[in-house]
Amino acid sequence: MTRKATKRNNNQLRAPHSLPVLFLFLILSLIFISVEGGKKGYIRVFFPNGFSVTAELARTEEERALGLMFREKINEDQGMLFIFEKGGIYPFWMKNMKFSIDILWLDKEKRIIHLEENVPPCLKEPCPTYSSQLPATYVLELKAGSVAKNQLKLLDKLEFIIPSN
Repeated sequence: MTRKATKRNNNQLRAPHSLPVLFLFLILSLIFISVEGGKKGYIRVFFPNGFSVTAELARTEEERALGLMFREKINEDQGMLFIFEKGGIYPFWMKNMKFSIDILWLDKEKRIIHLEENVPPCLKEPCPTYSSQLPATYVLELKAGSVAKNQLKLLDKLEFIIPSN
């Protein structure tokens, strides 16, 4: 056997040992992507019927002010969850929206205390506002028709965990 052939055989023998390293790299990459996804602010919100949506978090004043404005659409498994530091009356409007949505106001226990269905985009000013008469801690915006499709009603409790900053 020549020296060149021996090197080739040694490399072939080492190849299987690189698989665990590659596997470890893939696992660490997936963990990193998951952590980064958490930083972007998405969580799962579960409805009483078992259906869930991936909700983008709106935590800051800027994120809450922008909301879903200027977006082309929202899918039935998507939403936006507005998080407020304390319970209060938070009116919403549909300025610069391109599609109708359902809006749910939730108390600190994540129970639905008010809902508006099929709220249309504002086509001319002044835009109407929509709000709960009771203090809300969260507001969830969903694709129009989600309330009816998932049979959501007042006092239903939604399940989600807000990640810490």
